[in-house]
Amino acid sequence: MKEALLILLAYCIGSIPTAVWVSKHYFGIDIRDYGSGNAGATNTFRVLGSKWGTLVMVIDVLKGFLAVKLSLLVPYYFENDIAFTNLQLGLGMAAVLGHVFPLWADFKGGKGVATLFGLVIGISPWTALGCSGVFLLVLYLTRFVSLSSILASVAFPVFILIIFNVDNHAYRVFAIVVALLVILTHQKNITRLLRGSESKVPILKYRDRRRKRRL
Repeated sequence: MKEALLILLAYCIGSIPTAVWVSKHYFGIDIRDYGSGNAGATNTFRVLGSKWGTLVMVIDVLKGFLAVKLSLLVPYYFENDIAFTNLQLGLGMAAVLGHVFPLWADFKGGKGVATLFGLVIGISPWTALGCSGVFLLVLYLTRFVSLSSILASVAFPVFILIIFNVDNHAYRVFAIVVALLVILTHQKNITRLLRGSESKVPILKYRDRRRKRRL
């Protein structure tokens, strides 16, 4: 019973529609009516700029992290590492589900990548650090958040299955499913990337301008 209540709480935490509330409160618009139509950090970067995109991203990451940490309220799981990790996965995924289908925003949210990342931070900090490195490197080189997210998600099962060789079947399956889901939910982005029409986020734009001048 306690686990069910915690999962419900995790869903409510994930349902906090950060991008929607920020866009409505500070700009008088609904972020879902602009750009890609998603209520996530990437679209906020594009539409509202790096300052607000960063704020939305940080809060969305925290949603996944805090949901996972709800597991600390059930100490009788501490004695079984696998059961404890599986509980954390359940709580984290409830938050991701809340982000994608937010209770407080007509069930129309974002893709959940930032909240997923918060989940990973809460369970496997070193894995999260490795995925962050992949994300930041790709973002620095390309300024495509979508491509950075896709490659970081593909790196996730590589870290879990190969580099750290995590001995938890459910977590291993979860890592593979996450990578596949991120790729699946980014089909439109992949199409735009292949066509050369994907939008870049406004960070590092001055660097790219200097490069063009040199050429």
